[in-house]
Amino acid sequence: MADVHHETVFFSGYVQGVGFRYAVLQVAKEFEVTGWVRNLSDGRVQLEAEGSEADVAAFIDAVQEKMHGFIRKVERSGEMRAAQFTGFVIK
Repeated sequence: MADVHHETVFFSGYVQGVGFRYAVLQVAKEFEVTGWVRNLSDGRVQLEAEGSEADVAAFIDAVQEKMHGFIRKVERSGEMRAAQFTGFVIK
């Protein structure tokens, strides 16, 4: 299988208990991306996304735009790797 662009993103701020994961799921439907989103015990939200580099970047930008009032910090790291996800889910 061909390699895809993968990004791991950690969102900090007021990102739990505000519908953040559901909003991410809804935004994901607008892009050709796969992956998942989940709450972490330290109060952050982790997002794993893969697809074309342009789609993943546009997806993450759209999440940040939609939820900008709740996000204080975004940590992103990306790489090329074999595709590991099908669909997009909340964990």
